[in-house]
Amino acid sequence: MRIKAAAAVEKGKLEFRELELGEPQLGEVLVKVVACGVCHTDASTLELVVPSPLPMVLGHEGVGIVEKIGPGVQTLQPGDHVILSFPSCGCCPNCRNGRPYACDSSSQLFFNGIYQSGGTRIKDDEGRDVGSLFGQGGFADHCIVAERSAVKVDPEVDLRPLCSLACGAQTGAGAVLNRMKPVPGDSIAVFGCGAVGMSAIMAAKLAGCSVIIGVDAVPSRLDMALECGATHVINGKECPDISAEILRITGGLGTNFALESSGAAVLVKPMLLGLAKEGLAVVVSFAGSVDLDMSMIFVGSCRTLAGTVEGAAEPQSFIPRLVQFYKEGRFPVDKLAVYYPFDQIHQAFEDSRTGKSIKPILVF
Repeated sequence: MRIKAAAAVEKGKLEFRELELGEPQLGEVLVKVVACGVCHTDASTLELVVPSPLPMVLGHEGVGIVEKIGPGVQTLQPGDHVILSFPSCGCCPNCRNGRPYACDSSSQLFFNGIYQSGGTRIKDDEGRDVGSLFGQGGFADHCIVAERSAVKVDPEVDLRPLCSLACGAQTGAGAVLNRMKPVPGDSIAVFGCGAVGMSAIMAAKLAGCSVIIGVDAVPSRLDMALECGATHVINGKECPDISAEILRITGGLGTNFALESSGAAVLVKPMLLGLAKEGLAVVVSFAGSVDLDMSMIFVGSCRTLAGTVEGAAEPQSFIPRLVQFYKEGRFPVDKLAVYYPFDQIHQAFEDSRTGKSIKPILVF
């Protein structure tokens, strides 16, 4: 079938293309895309920060309606409303033990544009292969995804604001609820108040954290952080010593947890220095290299620095939890959404880059 898609055709160049989408294969479904979020990973792929073969249809936060199922699909039917999350092989030890976020094939399935069963599902008019980011390619009016990547949701809920649950919100909330696992009374500092960081703040409030500190350089984002559950905010551009301010807020103790979601390597050190003894810091962004005094930061204080992907989540169980929190008004991701017609995708990317929009969502 013919589809309209936004494809990365070369580094930094995103174009609308009419392309040919094939049939869903074994264990795959065809989805009519209703909306798709714009994530920093899309921008990083476009700029080849993560090396990827081009051309490739970007987009990995799609939501939509199943139109057709391929052979062997058992859990979905045409008409089902779905959130399209990250791919995984389902076969490696981590996948078999409920840890698809640590799939042995994740890098290949995320960024090589191919599907688990091999190859692509899209071709251009010359018959050349076109990849699909995250085995999805959500910047298109239709896409094909693996059954295990499509999470069925309540058809009564508006799909559009749920786009970020596919990746950004899942990453932030999961880092808190699945990796950190705070208990009521714990404290956390969140570095970067974009969609990922804001979702972490919401999750920290859900978990009962008594001190939730949001750190960002955009005043409007700091205001939103307070709306979403932060008890304190720090403007990183105006504060001369972020770790000292965190220690002041926490009475000299530091926070039990910290999240780095800004992508700014310079913030990793103050994040660690603001941790309490036995504190855990989790990095979920492409932060780059950091110069650290290992003995001062880790050995003497028993701190831990960890990384995680997609919030250490198993989408088929975690995303429905987030949807339920959203329905109860306790995970208001709709506050973050700014909607754009699909043909305004370049503006959506720019507003995401500048911080004007926390979660740009393309609507089809």
